Amino acid sequence: MTEENTTPKTEAPKTPVANAAPKVTADAPKVSADKRTTGKDGEQGNRRGGGGKGRRDRKPREPKEFEESIIQIDRVTRVTKGGRQLRFRVSVVIGDQKGRVGYGIGKSAEVMSGVQKAIAEAKRNIVTVPIFEDTIPHAVNYKFKASKVFLLPAPEGKGVIAGGAVRKVLELAGIKNVLSKMHGSRNKLNSVYATMECLKALQNRAPIETKTEEEVATEKEESKAEKAAPAKKETTAKKDA
Repeated sequence: MTEENTTPKTEAPKTPVANAAPKVTADAPKVSADKRTTGKDGEQGNRRGGGGKGRRDRKPREPKEFEESIIQIDRVTRVTKGGRQLRFRVSVVIGDQKGRVGYGIGKSAEVMSGVQKAIAEAKRNIVTVPIFEDTIPHAVNYKFKASKVFLLPAPEGKGVIAGGAVRKVLELAGIKNVLSKMHGSRNKLNSVYATMECLKALQNRAPIETKTEEEVATEKEESKAEKAAPAKKETTAKKDA
């Protein structure tokens, strides 16, 4: 029997090869900061917040001339030979809260385009409302179909005593103190139309209710003095005769 050699084998150390090719890595090419901020790459960098001023260059939005309020959105259908056509009817009230208010209706297959049409029509139907001390000058009422709206001037601090569509119209017109009463149908379109006709019928004159107590007292004293003056003249004329 022969004995096996159990001594571990030793490997020779590896020597570097002089002409070995360098390893190629698959890393993405680096983009300089100048490329991120110039040209098309610069626009993408601004959008992503990579460089440049980004959104700081945007101009502030101009305030709107009128404030908008959607009264009602209805789905209406038109029956034609080819079938039913579905559209949306949008009712909008606009106002600047300084005495101008308008009302319009727009129809379209999409809600947003219907809103734009309604706003365009409302701008063509602007009404100027006379306002004295944040209230209307006198009482007024109007009846449209089955809806009847009655408006009354109110003292300071009373607020807008109204509901539904009538309240939106009065607030957008800039009236802060008013009393209202509605009779008959509560249909929103009819009530808005009746309210608009009430505002059209207002006269541009100062209301009696807005006068202070002192002014009313002075007017009474002046009227009494005027009535007493001719009586004194008559008595003096009789004495002379």
